[in-house]
Amino acid sequence: MAAQAPSLWTTFRRNTIRSFAAMLRQRWFGISMLLLLAAFILGPMLNVLVWAFTDARIQPPRLVPEQWSLKWWGETFTRLDVAGGFMTSVGISLTVTLVAALICLPASYAFARMKFRGRTPFLLSFLMVNAFPRFGIYITIAVVFFRLGLVGTVPGVVLIQLVNTLLFMIWIPTAAFQGVDRSLEEAALDAGASPLRVFVQITLPMVLPALSASLLLTFVGTFYETQGALLIGIPNVKTLPVVIITLINHHIRQLGAVLSVALWVPSLVLLIFAQRVLRGGTLAAGFGL
Repeated sequence: MAAQAPSLWTTFRRNTIRSFAAMLRQRWFGISMLLLLAAFILGPMLNVLVWAFTDARIQPPRLVPEQWSLKWWGETFTRLDVAGGFMTSVGISLTVTLVAALICLPASYAFARMKFRGRTPFLLSFLMVNAFPRFGIYITIAVVFFRLGLVGTVPGVVLIQLVNTLLFMIWIPTAAFQGVDRSLEEAALDAGASPLRVFVQITLPMVLPALSASLLLTFVGTFYETQGALLIGIPNVKTLPVVIITLINHHIRQLGAVLSVALWVPSLVLLIFAQRVLRGGTLAAGFGL
């Protein structure tokens, strides 16, 4: 008995899939997608750069200003709210980084060197906190903080910022401690070195680059964090990102653009440093994969 001919819908679907697959293999398609992605990412950055170096509003349909100026740069860095927001951000970021290091680094060492029941689910819990919509977590925490009198206080902002540090401050150091060659430590112990001396002279120098990267990521991530600082800190505690939002809401876009460009430089330095230190699979290694 002869096989039935495929239906028109089946033929149409097969031809469509083949045509789409052939289009994906074309070089021009990949270049077009790359250019579209570059425009999507670089477009807003270029717009911020334009606003930072113009003296007046850009009237549509013009894309560039008629006159370039550095006027807003001098005005931005002489404002008291900008200086106060910067000092507040630095102080809170340093505090959060220090507290996170005191809490998370011993925990990461335990994750790397100790085998205990529930280790993997516990490690995954830090990832789930970051995967969950953060603003929803902040709202829940804000209700508790309001009852405890922590809303509008520096300790409240510090505590809410700690939520963002758990992933980097646990997984990266855990991966670093797991990567240490245990035979070197055992040889030093056999030679008569104390456990503290082995840790200071052998283990710590080997994990120091990864620890430095995690501390730097924590500091910069805390410095730029906005949602928690805005929700918990207002109206008394205003970090620099909150000040930028306030300026933009008051239609002073040039000031916000200047601050964004100025803060872009340390972010670039961070990415370059992290790229050199944190190779592929670092976070996965922290999970023990």
